[in-house]
Amino acid sequence: MRADRLLSLLLLLQNRGPLTAPVLAAELEVSVRTVYRDVEALGAAGVPVLAERGPAGGYRLVEGYRTRLTGLTDAEAGSLFLAGAPGPARDLGLGATLAAAQLKVQAALPGPLADRARRVQERFHLDAPAWFREADPVPWLGEIARAVWEQRVLRCDYRRWRGEVRRELRALGLVLKSGIWYLVAAPGDGGAPRTYRVSRFLTVELTEEVFERPAGFDLPAYWTESNERLTAMFYQGSAELRISPDAAQLLPARFGAAGARALESAGAPEADGWLRVDLPIETLAVAVGDLLRLGAAAEVLGPPELRAAVAREAALAAAHYAS
Repeated sequence: MRADRLLSLLLLLQNRGPLTAPVLAAELEVSVRTVYRDVEALGAAGVPVLAERGPAGGYRLVEGYRTRLTGLTDAEAGSLFLAGAPGPARDLGLGATLAAAQLKVQAALPGPLADRARRVQERFHLDAPAWFREADPVPWLGEIARAVWEQRVLRCDYRRWRGEVRRELRALGLVLKSGIWYLVAAPGDGGAPRTYRVSRFLTVELTEEVFERPAGFDLPAYWTESNERLTAMFYQGSAELRISPDAAQLLPARFGAAGARALESAGAPEADGWLRVDLPIETLAVAVGDLLRLGAAAEVLGPPELRAAVAREAALAAAHYAS
């Protein structure tokens, strides 16, 4: 591991120097004292590292020195698909591996391309989780990722809404959706793949049994089809609404893609600026709560049972404030 760290230190100095010892320590996730020792080791190995004092000082390589030790290991090459998502890379235990791979790629690029790559990294950042949502605890993500990579059977306990179940799973792939990790896996008997939320695994045991991936299994295609199927099950009807211009602006934020599509398919505004839209809904009870959030800026026109349920809830709320 020290050899890998020394190479990372060398590539950091080559790509970004001069750098201070505290900055190098933070990048390498070691102590400042370890950086001092590693710099001495590079010098003893013949690498021309200079130490410059003062506020603008730090360690740097002699002008013109470049290393050609930029070959990627298997693990580093495999981590590059996560180059735009450092958070998920850390979740999977690949943070340090990805950082080393990026340093090697930068060192191997011609000067102008390396500068451009650094500018992109400095100016664009992907933050996958939604606002105001804590990340799921995923203590078993490392083991699950290893099972996916090595095609190993998992023996696990999983918490469903109906209770806990014991499963043997063939882990086929991991998906990160809105900051939440999902495992796509087939049951041990070779049935059709299903989706499992990683935070709901209670125990995970990585067995020695290796399985063959289903021929032609396509993770992105499975995920797209699964989403479409879930959406069809999720929405059980639609509500005919009359909404104010203010509610029209809120609809995409409150109801996501369904709200945006409802606006796109709406007709021309009425004389007072209000719109008629058809909004997909889940169950009646869920729709009542969701639509009441729009307050007086929306009127439910149909179906009749939904209009009546919303009117009842609004009347009960008004009664609380009648005095």
